[in-house]
Amino acid sequence: MEKIYEEEFEQRVLQADYPVVVDFYADWCGPCKMLSPILEQLERENDDFGFFKVNVDENGDLAARYHVFTIPNVVIFKGGKAIAQSIGLRPAEEMQKILNGVK
Repeated sequence: MEKIYEEEFEQRVLQADYPVVVDFYADWCGPCKMLSPILEQLERENDDFGFFKVNVDENGDLAARYHVFTIPNVVIFKGGKAIAQSIGLRPAEEMQKILNGVK
């Protein structure tokens, strides 16, 4: 998954013509590290979604704007709006159900 920063967030996520999955994480977060391969698998299996990572320590204002106070925190955007959210470590099947709900 590609790591992005606040200055490119609007163009890459909010203005995208497809749903975008954003993993808000931190390098020190154990559950975030465990979720990463799950999201990478989902990225390979869901070509109709964009997938990005945002480090909350490097992008605190952006995390606060989307009420990311607990990590891992996955937010799905569509049409420039946050439409779904998953907080904590979840198995691939649960995450896929969330993605299926926004297609």
